[in-house]
Amino acid sequence: MNAPIREERDGGEDVRVGIWIVGALGDVATTTVLGAHAIARGLAPPTGLVTARRPFLDLDLAALGPDRCDLVFGGHDVREGSPQQAAWALADAGVVPGRLVEALKDDLAAYGARIRPGVAFGSSDLVQRLQSAAARARAAAGQADALAAILRDLEAFKESEGLERMVVVALASTEPRAEVPAALETADAVLAWLDAPAAPIPSSSLYALAAILAGAPYVNFTPSLGITPAGLQELALRRGVPHMGNDGKTGQTLIRTVLAPMFLARNFKVLSWSGFNILGNRDGEVLDEPAANAAKTEGKDSVLSRILGDQLGTSLTRIDYVPSLQDWKAAWDYIHFEGFLGTRMHLELTWRGADSALAAPLVIDLVRLIDLAARGGRKGPQTGLACFFNTPLGVTEYAFPAQMAMLHAYADELARIPATKV
Repeated sequence: MNAPIREERDGGEDVRVGIWIVGALGDVATTTVLGAHAIARGLAPPTGLVTARRPFLDLDLAALGPDRCDLVFGGHDVREGSPQQAAWALADAGVVPGRLVEALKDDLAAYGARIRPGVAFGSSDLVQRLQSAAARARAAAGQADALAAILRDLEAFKESEGLERMVVVALASTEPRAEVPAALETADAVLAWLDAPAAPIPSSSLYALAAILAGAPYVNFTPSLGITPAGLQELALRRGVPHMGNDGKTGQTLIRTVLAPMFLARNFKVLSWSGFNILGNRDGEVLDEPAANAAKTEGKDSVLSRILGDQLGTSLTRIDYVPSLQDWKAAWDYIHFEGFLGTRMHLELTWRGADSALAAPLVIDLVRLIDLAARGGRKGPQTGLACFFNTPLGVTEYAFPAQMAMLHAYADELARIPATKV
């Protein structure tokens, strides 16, 4: 049996950082936990981790390596199941090596023991149908009781695992696009809602509120509403909580934000940019519902106009669910552009990737970086992390090269945070 990975720093005390995942049984969550333990036990290299390269190696990040690991994982999910089952399904799909699932079965079991029933207010029809009896019971008790239960789970996680710090990261399925509830428009409205929670708010925002109240940094890796409403952001500032989102940038949008600046720099007129995606897994199934699909495609499409401005004619983005692909996704972009003397040309790009393997290292990067930001007293949206998101909060710069420059400047700021002393 694998012994728990513990870390001792000066003084002989353990330093542990809790990572609480909303959507804890999902493919991205499972790959994140499996990957972190594989790196920590020296069973896999940190390929794909931005924080495994300089200048981030010089930062006092939560440790993740064979000689030391500070991260402990737990979370909420509305479904029944186990991380072991999810990991073997990913292995069967060729996303993760089966040898790692076998080698890390005890770590996955320990993670599974820390997963608690979640809630699915405002979620898609599919997620509603998948709810366990325990999740339905929490929802039936109402949002005030559900929020109290989430906060109790966070506190129990912190106490039982002896955590020094904690980060909440949203990896749940995309919620249908929704208007911002009036209760979330200002911080005072949020506080009034806490006293009398009449009008419902979506689960993603309920979890964000729980993170703020618990004083835990929050990362929204989904396109869902989360902490986007002004009232929640204002409350996070008041409470000194750092956060960032939305919608992890792992594939087609990443490529678009790299290519679009090239067309702008060379003064080409993009007549049309069309993108088509096919995706398997449960996220793909959720996106088969039009309202959830709209929430996802809006961000993927809007980056083009934000980068190209009047150099863009029309754009189109589609996502279609193909069950046989499992965790794999493929995308095709067709770019029709005009060059010198009106010559019309085109660029076609097709790629295929494993959704969870693309996302998981970014999740690890984000929780380590925002944890350090919190230790340094930073609060509010961490705009230096924009390169990790399709629609980053508080940012008007969408070109990937410029966002990477922002990240490096952010690393310089984090480098000035004094090293943790226990």
